[in-house]
Amino acid sequence: MNIKRRAAAATAVLAVAAAGLVTVQATAQATQPARPGAAHCPALTVSKGWYGENKARIQKMIDTYGKCGERHGGGGAKPVATFDWDNTVIKNDVGDATMFWLLRNSKIRTPKNADWHTTSRYLTDPAAKALAKACPATSATLPTRRDTDCADEIASVYGEGATTGGDEAFAGFDHRRMEPQYAWLAQLTRGWSTRQVKGFAAEARKENLAAPIGTEQRVGTGEFTGWVRYYDQQRDLIRTLKKAGFDVYVVSASPEPVAEVWAKSVGVDARHTIGIRNVAAQGKLTAHLKGCGTVRDGDDSMITYIDGKRCWINQEVYGVRGAAAEQVRPADERQVFAAGDSDTDISFLRDATALRLVLNRNKNELMCRAYDNGDGRWLVNPMFIEPKGKLAKPYPCASTGYTERNGDEGPVRRADGSVVPDQKDTVHGA
Repeated sequence: MNIKRRAAAATAVLAVAAAGLVTVQATAQATQPARPGAAHCPALTVSKGWYGENKARIQKMIDTYGKCGERHGGGGAKPVATFDWDNTVIKNDVGDATMFWLLRNSKIRTPKNADWHTTSRYLTDPAAKALAKACPATSATLPTRRDTDCADEIASVYGEGATTGGDEAFAGFDHRRMEPQYAWLAQLTRGWSTRQVKGFAAEARKENLAAPIGTEQRVGTGEFTGWVRYYDQQRDLIRTLKKAGFDVYVVSASPEPVAEVWAKSVGVDARHTIGIRNVAAQGKLTAHLKGCGTVRDGDDSMITYIDGKRCWINQEVYGVRGAAAEQVRPADERQVFAAGDSDTDISFLRDATALRLVLNRNKNELMCRAYDNGDGRWLVNPMFIEPKGKLAKPYPCASTGYTERNGDEGPVRRADGSVVPDQKDTVHGA
């Protein structure tokens, strides 16, 4: 075959190939779900780890409510997305990471007048006595780096809600708006400035991100989780939401200065980070906490926990004050999207009007409501790192899945009062 004939043959082959490629592309495009203005509308880029249609449904929500969507408010208020932090945007708990760093570096101050009751109005007498015995008031800060008895007692009260001797550490609180163990970390930062607490959190962050997955750290005589990782999927989601014009907030039950240090790396600034807030005096944090709704500053009875998260979102995001901040607001005064992993997130997740993303950590009330999925807006996804396996028994929704304000257990109920039946665990790791 001469050169001209070879060239003609090659041209014909290319033409056939090109025609086939056009046909394949046309067929592929015809089978893809249409996205409004796909060429310039923000899209999720991380696919690994998403269960079933979760990614596609979230993308559709972004397309609908974001800047390219039919429900975008134009020059009006931005749609709001709210995220819990610990085990929702990251794997593990930044409050724990900070507490363990404080203990290993002797950064907890001796309580005022050596009275441990001043650190929490809910601390029981046995706990105050156990802490006083284990942590003698011999210096301005407690020597927990070398004093393992003191470190062990504080770690037990914080992590287990009980003394090393087994006595209950906290009592008398509203279980739907306060978790005194979480609050206690913020209260134990007493005497430091916000800037100093952020510095402690930054050091803990550096250590926990550098530690290999699975690392444990020694605190006192115990071994505790010593690593944290950001979820790539949540980084991508937050980035995409922001590009689409959403106002993205982090609402955490960790101290606010701690949450701010971590949230910055996913593009959420301090103004959009809500956590437990201390009352400050003369530039230093006190052991008292800021209030919300009908709870006054220093009353220390409500934090960003279950119903408290709803209150803080209504107050800080929507500007609602007083008793109204504690109530469910009209649909146009609520977040479009919410993400969480625990019972502490129930109220603000239920308030979301479009979609509610739940990372499955086997938490009873949360999974009862998510699996019941009465309005079809709940999405359940395994954790993106080290997902939990299938729960052997159904969630006890109809009997003990709900925690009452006084701590009693009862059935999980829908908005109309009907009882949610027990739910099987169907979305989980291998």
